Amino acid sequence: MPAPYSGLILDFGGVLTTRMRLNGEAFERSEGLTSGAYFHALNDHPEGVAVYAALEVGQATQEDWNRVIGGILGIDPTDLMRRALANLHPEPRIVAAARRARAAGVKLAMLSNSFGVEPYNPYEKLGLYQDFFDVVVLSEEEGIRKPATAIYERALEKLGLPGPECVFVDDHAHNLPPAEALGIRTIHHTTDPGATADLLDDLLLDARPPGEVNALPR
Repeated sequence: MPAPYSGLILDFGGVLTTRMRLNGEAFERSEGLTSGAYFHALNDHPEGVAVYAALEVGQATQEDWNRVIGGILGIDPTDLMRRALANLHPEPRIVAAARRARAAGVKLAMLSNSFGVEPYNPYEKLGLYQDFFDVVVLSEEEGIRKPATAIYERALEKLGLPGPECVFVDDHAHNLPPAEALGIRTIHHTTDPGATADLLDDLLLDARPPGEVNALPR
């Protein structure tokens, strides 16, 4: 029987990469910050929350983010996004599962609330950009961000697939319901990339003809 899913949509930070919290904690140590200071600047400080939201929809630049977050933290803002993401690395088990899916004929999309791409492009730096995907949907380019329904619709439109033929993986639970409402099969990725990779294999590979599956390295 053919697999029921023809498209795989993956979040970037925390899914295709190592966990964002571990990266942020490493950044705090490297900058000599108090534990939790970086997360407070991003998630609680009104100016930090506002500039990050604006960056994600293309209404602020990465340089704006550098200046505001650097000011909140009291550190040099020069090239701050690069420094803030220095400990973010591709998650090998998820990347391998994505490669297996694509090799099996599944269309592959990245759907990311953007970090900005200038002057520092984390997607290119980690080798996870246009060449890796059939479709890339960045919130700053679309002017909308997750969990707005329209950005999931944009991903489906670019893939050329209906929702029920796609799987979406995100590490934030609040990003899943709008995708589910479009018929997309969702996976909440938490702390076990191996379990998520195995589930992707089960959904995207195991229903394919045995010869096709066995030909793919796992």
